[in-house]
Amino acid sequence: MPDASAVTAAVLDDLREESDELDLLVAGLSAHEWTVPTPAEGWTVAHQIAHLNWTDEVALVAAAEPDAFAAEVDRALAAPETFVDEAADEAVTALTPQALLVEWRAGRARLQEALRAAPAGTKLPWYGPPMSIASMATARLMETWAHGQDIADALGVTRKPTARLRHVARIGVRARDYAYVVRGLQPPVEQFRVELRGEDGGLSVYGPEDAAQRVTGPLLDFCLLVTQRAHRDDLAVEAVGPDAGQWLDIAQAFAGPAGSGRPPKADR
Repeated sequence: MPDASAVTAAVLDDLREESDELDLLVAGLSAHEWTVPTPAEGWTVAHQIAHLNWTDEVALVAAAEPDAFAAEVDRALAAPETFVDEAADEAVTALTPQALLVEWRAGRARLQEALRAAPAGTKLPWYGPPMSIASMATARLMETWAHGQDIADALGVTRKPTARLRHVARIGVRARDYAYVVRGLQPPVEQFRVELRGEDGGLSVYGPEDAAQRVTGPLLDFCLLVTQRAHRDDLAVEAVGPDAGQWLDIAQAFAGPAGSGRPPKADR
């Protein structure tokens, strides 16, 4: 079994690579392209990067000043439906695209440094349960990939899936019960079997092999589903069993309120 510190370092390496890939996508954009609307209602390309920068900054507060992070939670509780949008709007209003890009680069570098320096076994406060360093890095990677997908969709760019998607899938599977709870539903008692095929033919598997409830499909499609970047009707993810089917209708890999997701292509 790999050493825990080595696993954490590997996730942090993948987070850096995911961020660098998105950086390459936006670094050469024109001023107009930064204002292009993305599939997230009210958000431009600039809003997407502003959000990633803000989330990196609050994650840095959680890592470097955990006691001070309580103030961030209070702000979220005071305006649970709007605090994320307000933070993105504020940054887009205050900064030019190039200044925003500089801030995002510096912020994610500081976060990398802080997470790598954290002692083994550290638990960071967050908007939900405390997170390990590896879990925080996985969550940041998931968000970076998902918001990067919004930007790619807005620009008409097709991104090549990478092996880093296994992190997105893992957090999506682990968040299964949360998707039920956030909607006021009772999670299923039994575990599901999830089998996902990567672009390289490799298989990512979760849950007991003999589980009656099963989910199968391409790794990319499952990641698009659990980040709510595509509608289930437009993806090749399949369920066996009514509970597994219900989960695919509500799945979300992110914290916070239940998302509305994307409409099917046929309805756009």
